[in-house]
Amino acid sequence: MKITVQTLDAKASGDIELNDEIFAVEPRADILHRVVTWQLEKRRGTARGARERSDVARTGKKFGNQKGGGTARHGDRRAPNFIGGGKAHGPRVRDFNPSLNKKVRALGLKMALSSKAKDGKLVVLDTLAMADAKTKVLVGQIGKLGFGNTTLVIDGDMVDNGFALASSNIPKLNVMPAVGANVYDILKHETLVLTRAAVEKLEARFNG
Repeated sequence: MKITVQTLDAKASGDIELNDEIFAVEPRADILHRVVTWQLEKRRGTARGARERSDVARTGKKFGNQKGGGTARHGDRRAPNFIGGGKAHGPRVRDFNPSLNKKVRALGLKMALSSKAKDGKLVVLDTLAMADAKTKVLVGQIGKLGFGNTTLVIDGDMVDNGFALASSNIPKLNVMPAVGANVYDILKHETLVLTRAAVEKLEARFNG
């Protein structure tokens, strides 16, 4: 697949040949759904459990007579109504650590990239380097490039520092290095923008 490379000034800067095995895979809703579900469950933290009656280390000896003491007939000090007793109906430990085959995860990322290319929502930029790294300048450049309502920009090893600073105050424009590319963020944004370096990193990621 051949696509035109643009500069930040919306000028053509040659073409780039995208690997069809990565950017021309027919998307499948079931695969994308599995990967997104796995990704969102994976980010959930493990709930911390409270100690209940059976977990508290206190004596189980009956501490008073059944009758005549003038108090309730308690059996042990592990009851929730005592200080130091177990928690009644406390939170239980739940481990949100699902598993998903690596091949399925890789296929999901290929399908997410391919879906953007198929819909015409994939833009390839030569570089993110800006001569004047200011938010006002970048807003004007984005207007010329015709990005969608929400945009995800992926660079190579590191996001260009000037571009990152200039884009930090622009709502609905997010940036990340190629190592952070994931299915959920790609599908969540209307437009996907890759640099030449990002394309090289993503193709090397699948071929490595």
